Amino acid sequence: MQLSRYLRVYSCKENPGNSLIYSTRRGSLARISDPLLEAIHSGDLDTVTTEKLARIGILVPDPDAELEEARGLLSDVAARKGLFNITAVLNLDCNLACPYCFEGDFRRKQKMTDRTAGLLIERQILPQVERGRSIHIDFYGGEPLLTLQLLKGIAAPVADACRERGVGFTFDLFTNCTLLTRKVVEDLLPLGLRGVRMTLDGPREIHDRQRPFTSGRGSFGTIVANLKEIYDLVAVQITGNFGQDNWREFPRLLDHLLADGIRPEMLDLVQFSPIMPKSGDDAVPHHMGHCATGSEPWLLEAGPFLREETLRRGFPARKISMSACVVDFDNDLIVNWDGSFYKCPMFMGYPELSVGTLEDGMADYGVTHAIGSRWQTDECLECPYLPICFGGCRFLALQRGGSIRDLDCRRDYFDTLLESFVLQEQRYKSAIR
Repeated sequence: MQLSRYLRVYSCKENPGNSLIYSTRRGSLARISDPLLEAIHSGDLDTVTTEKLARIGILVPDPDAELEEARGLLSDVAARKGLFNITAVLNLDCNLACPYCFEGDFRRKQKMTDRTAGLLIERQILPQVERGRSIHIDFYGGEPLLTLQLLKGIAAPVADACRERGVGFTFDLFTNCTLLTRKVVEDLLPLGLRGVRMTLDGPREIHDRQRPFTSGRGSFGTIVANLKEIYDLVAVQITGNFGQDNWREFPRLLDHLLADGIRPEMLDLVQFSPIMPKSGDDAVPHHMGHCATGSEPWLLEAGPFLREETLRRGFPARKISMSACVVDFDNDLIVNWDGSFYKCPMFMGYPELSVGTLEDGMADYGVTHAIGSRWQTDECLECPYLPICFGGCRFLALQRGGSIRDLDCRRDYFDTLLESFVLQEQRYKSAIR
């Protein structure tokens, strides 16, 4: 048995003479004494301890076999899920006027037609149901609730077909929550509504500046009022988009929610992320403090700070786990309002990155999107962060003037921050999801 290549070893400051070993592949953590670590290196380890460390991925029987397993790791994960994920972009319309919206340069109130919705069901969803796969749909926009009847017109027949075939069906809403009343949620629950992902961009004054209604009026009060009406019916995730100039103010949002009676146990997840660059060939740089790389100094400070403040107040945060670009999964597809296919919502501003249409079917995008080759290099396969990176974000690689075939290496980011994230998970185990 040898140590896995997908590990990080950190000194245990609270217990001198011990080390913390974290497996990026398993998400497991072990505290090991210095003599025990020396026994591992020398191969002089008792059987019981060897078996324990092997079960959590710290030790592996064959490093070469581990390397080969890593090559097929994403394919294995997708095969085990047995789930087909579709992101259905019902419209590119919105009742908010967020200045940083990544769709801002190609969103022109477009809406999916009934015919396109019918083709989506007939040509993409029902064949998967017949194969015995469960279906999950993320209804996306724009603001998907601006086309509520269309949403119901897709969900209802899919739910019926899945029920008849004996496979599962669920859907989530990516919504700004301004239209998500209790009545709407109650109507959608029987059709398969599982969860809601909504956005609150910090405390009221920041949110209302970043996410006003098209009239100019702030949306913070409406969203919080709707949140209080629906949290007991459906799983709610809160996201927030921070910039370089305002991330320190975001914990005040959490204090406002607590003061307003929204307790941590009412929410499924709270996650703050940096504003992304705008998408599209005609997009121009904007000045909202967006990130172009995960290793920018201000972001290296903001990330652990906001996660710490979230966890310290008891709100749930996401566990560090295997993470890869959605493009690499065969069973994930974005269907745009016009029936065109993409592998990532951020690509919708680039027609040349479409991978097919409902009319013509799926194109071969293996070469154009660097499937199976982008991170299959010696450098990536030997990197301890491979299971939580897999080449990083194709969109950010594109935005930096490169190609979606390029790597978005996150080694510097994880070298700087992974230890602090691991220690946070140890301190706040009950709030990690």
